[in-house]
Amino acid sequence: MAQRPGQAAPRPGTAAGGRAHMLPPRGGPRHSYAALDLGTNNCRLLIARPSDDGFVVVDAFSRIVRLGEGLGATGRLSDVAMDRAVSALSICADKLRRRHVALVRSVATEACRRATNGPEFVRRVYRETGIALEIITAEQEARLAVLGCHALLEPGEGKALIFDIGGGSTELVLIDVDSGKPVVHDWYSAPWGVVSLTESEPHIGSDRDGLMESYARMRARVADSFSGFAAKLRAAQVPPGRLLGTSGTVTTLASVHLDLPSYDRRAVDGLIVPAEAMRGISTKLSGMTVAERATLPCIGNERADLVVAGCAILDAIMDIWPADRLGVADRGIREGILRSLMARERISA
Repeated sequence: MAQRPGQAAPRPGTAAGGRAHMLPPRGGPRHSYAALDLGTNNCRLLIARPSDDGFVVVDAFSRIVRLGEGLGATGRLSDVAMDRAVSALSICADKLRRRHVALVRSVATEACRRATNGPEFVRRVYRETGIALEIITAEQEARLAVLGCHALLEPGEGKALIFDIGGGSTELVLIDVDSGKPVVHDWYSAPWGVVSLTESEPHIGSDRDGLMESYARMRARVADSFSGFAAKLRAAQVPPGRLLGTSGTVTTLASVHLDLPSYDRRAVDGLIVPAEAMRGISTKLSGMTVAERATLPCIGNERADLVVAGCAILDAIMDIWPADRLGVADRGIREGILRSLMARERISA
């Protein structure tokens, strides 16, 4: 959705082909760029300026809004969930104004894709905040995530699998970077994220055995969804190689692995963790109650009820791509948007 200062705004909610709004004049000093990602669970904003080797972050915002809460049962975004999201987006809009952002792309993902009132919500967001959300496809979401985090892949040859466990869906992308840039060979989007899986297959039980049985059902549901993509990998005789994950699930589990007293992006982003260590953490968490998980510093009350669903999805991914190590990325869609915006401006300047 392109919008020049002083021009009439585009109609929000329409397909935009990856375009952004608030286009800056060319040839001036380096401007601020922004990427906003409204997911099923989180609202995230990143504002940055170009640098010689990429970009420098000047402001950021992240809030759990649970936009997709109850979506699986009703097919609609609830009024309460939309209110939470609009409140967070209002803060983002204020940051965009105060930072004098020249170019911004704001995307919405699975919750808005699935909800029958997704376009209506997009129009409300524009009316109340001025933010023009673009509902992107699962493929666009997958490619942006790859663009944002592929630089953290371990050195090596052959194909790699990058995954993004979201709130409402999980994207799996098979790539290689032999040419220096990521080339997508195949991709798949499963309808299970931490919110949708938790609501469809709750993690419940009166004791550890009951909790573990419930966890096994979660894993089986995800594995069934992955089965077609797994069969394609087997048929193509693609040997499992490097594995890189970008999501709150992997960064949270990495924090638990490091036994951090509080979350530290510098310690987590780019970390390589043995796959068996991650499986061990998943097993431990899946045998705990919500209250027990909430006592862990990097999980807390906000993630305690959803993290086990993320563990089940991660285990299913490692079943179909049994790598020895797992790369962890605290970057993804927003960084992919920023890189694409800045590259576009360099080309057109």
